[in-house]
Amino acid sequence: MRAEPFVCYRPQPEKAQDFASLPYDVFTREEAREAVAKRPHSFLAIDRPETAFDPSHDMHASDVYEKAANLLADRVADGTLVRDGDPCYYLYRLSGNGHEQTGIVAAFSIDDYESGTIRRHEFTRPVDEKDRADHIATTGCQTGPVLLAYRDDPTLSTIVTAATTATPLYDFTDAEGLRETVWRVNRPAAVDALRTMLALVPRAYIADGHHRAAAAARVRKSLREAHGDTMGAPGTEPCDYLLAVLFPESQLMTLPYDRVVADTAGFAPDELLARLVERGFAVGEPVEGPVRPTEALHYGLFLNGAWRELAWQGDVPQTAVGKLDVSVLQDQVLGPILGITDPGRDARIRFVGGQADAGALEPLVGEGGLAFALRATPVADMMAVADEEGIMPPKSTWFEPKLRSGLFIRPILGSVAKHQA
Repeated sequence: MRAEPFVCYRPQPEKAQDFASLPYDVFTREEAREAVAKRPHSFLAIDRPETAFDPSHDMHASDVYEKAANLLADRVADGTLVRDGDPCYYLYRLSGNGHEQTGIVAAFSIDDYESGTIRRHEFTRPVDEKDRADHIATTGCQTGPVLLAYRDDPTLSTIVTAATTATPLYDFTDAEGLRETVWRVNRPAAVDALRTMLALVPRAYIADGHHRAAAAARVRKSLREAHGDTMGAPGTEPCDYLLAVLFPESQLMTLPYDRVVADTAGFAPDELLARLVERGFAVGEPVEGPVRPTEALHYGLFLNGAWRELAWQGDVPQTAVGKLDVSVLQDQVLGPILGITDPGRDARIRFVGGQADAGALEPLVGEGGLAFALRATPVADMMAVADEEGIMPPKSTWFEPKLRSGLFIRPILGSVAKHQA
């Protein structure tokens, strides 16, 4: 795997707390608008530039992306952002709620992404991919890091641990209560040690940020098609790499991704339970309190005001995708019993991610609906699917905490100031 140090725009240390923001894709359009109104100097104003326009304005219009470029240039001009001129690695630690993870921030080869050395497990939506590609092309920068995972390597972990004994570049608690700590790795010996060890990592896995990765590849392709005659060999230009943070598998945390269905497809509660038994589930008796399963192929069912535990006892396909809890639920319940054959588009189903307490599903069910509480999909299961070149069902993984945007802004077309409209 090729992972290089990079030139970076980053906020002044005293402004990092106010500037860093949650990633663009955790907000609806209205939520983004409200968040920017509360914190107008945060990076979200640049990440979601449509918030500066009337809600009726086309959020994918060219003037929206030009607004992002102008705002980014303004933050350089007013001193909010400074430029680290020498290529550096960074170490990025996220801490909160008893959890801690430390990753390596680097520029990762798009050739590795396209060849499968960096593996994916989701389809991307063309409209969302184009949105991020237009944002990169117009600002001239990659601004939202991709979250990558790798199987633990003790030597690499030792190098990272040693580097975090230095004085951090940033150390603050953000608006959501998450502690964020960043170290800059710029000593030549330390840079060489990290580069050497990263080259020995056999593969990485996209945990979160498939659209950002696809957008970076799309921009690179467009630039090389338009300017290939004047560009260096593949792998030598900034656009040949994507911004990402690489974490060891053991440090990543997933949370459940539950399902809420608006109705029972016409079945009375007792009829639905009987259908579940016919399909191959063991259906438990009603229990007090919510059911959050911890075993594979076990589910919590909230139906008719009561919780029960379901356990799948039938056969399981011998593929990494087929073995997933979310796959068995879709293949044995949501599709054949409830008639939800396209969960990504069916308005009857709602996905609720990041809730450790299954009781939060109860008020979402409404009258006549039901909910399924799932265990969190293990990171190892995601990796197994990617290794088989499989695609996970929609809303299978919820990684927490989310990487913040705005701390690392990687120019791929020269100076940010050159891209001011």
